[in-house]
Amino acid sequence: MSDSSPQGILVCDKPQGLSSHGVVSRIRRWYGTKKVGHAGTLDPMATGVLVLGLGRGTKLLGYITGESKTYLATIRLGSSTPTDDADSEPDRFARPEALAGVDAASIEAAVAAQRGLIDQVPSAVSAIKVDGRRSYARVRAGEEVELKARRVEVSSFEVLDIRFAAADGHIDVDVEVDCSSGTYVRALARDIGADLGVFGHLTALRRTRVGAFDLDRAVSLPEDLDVPAPELMSLAEVARTLLPVVRVGGEQAKALMQGKTVAVGDGIAGSSGEVAVIWEGTLVSVAEVRSGGLKSLTAFAIDLA
Repeated sequence: MSDSSPQGILVCDKPQGLSSHGVVSRIRRWYGTKKVGHAGTLDPMATGVLVLGLGRGTKLLGYITGESKTYLATIRLGSSTPTDDADSEPDRFARPEALAGVDAASIEAAVAAQRGLIDQVPSAVSAIKVDGRRSYARVRAGEEVELKARRVEVSSFEVLDIRFAAADGHIDVDVEVDCSSGTYVRALARDIGADLGVFGHLTALRRTRVGAFDLDRAVSLPEDLDVPAPELMSLAEVARTLLPVVRVGGEQAKALMQGKTVAVGDGIAGSSGEVAVIWEGTLVSVAEVRSGGLKSLTAFAIDLA
């Protein structure tokens, strides 16, 4: 089956003030297609890497969403906000004497306590569903929301700079964070502030990497969407970064597309779990290895004539 609509992955450098859904809407207009999704929301105040799938590229987004991520952020100690970031106004403030007692060593210790495997309570104003409704919708409706802690991994958490302005009621800490999917950087800011007894929230957040996709590959959204849209990353190129690859012939590819289990012999020696099946440089399927054969889990409709 032939399909001339855009198919692939685009890495976008999301601008500040635009929601992830807003980016999706602009990409739909830019590429002239309706089928667009993204792999992991960025809050409106945040900027940086937002991975988008177009056409059959949306089928790969679930694999990208679970990849680890890197962020640059600024944590403001001395106050907190209802959203744990700068999208709302500060509503709690540290005692001046408590803030004056915070030094570089205590900040480093509080950051260190958030490294590794931690049980993190997500921010109440988040997209997590509680009994079928988004947590942020319940909070905005005036409900009290208590989310359960979730195990996440902060593999690296480094302090880059500290700017003391206790006389102005705050201390700003620039950090870089490598973390697992599902980690809330604003919750890290909240918890560091709580550990220090001075409150905390994010004032800046920039995502620099999602898995293998970083800012070097990112495209900025133009003001004028009449400019030519850039070429997308191919499905095969992206799949190779996410999964082991098995190459097959044309008849095997057709059989997989028809839902049959295909024996490919030595081509999957040592493989297990899910693999990307490639035929002549084209992604045919994401398949499961079964006793020396392959069974398609997600087929990518292509013209095999």
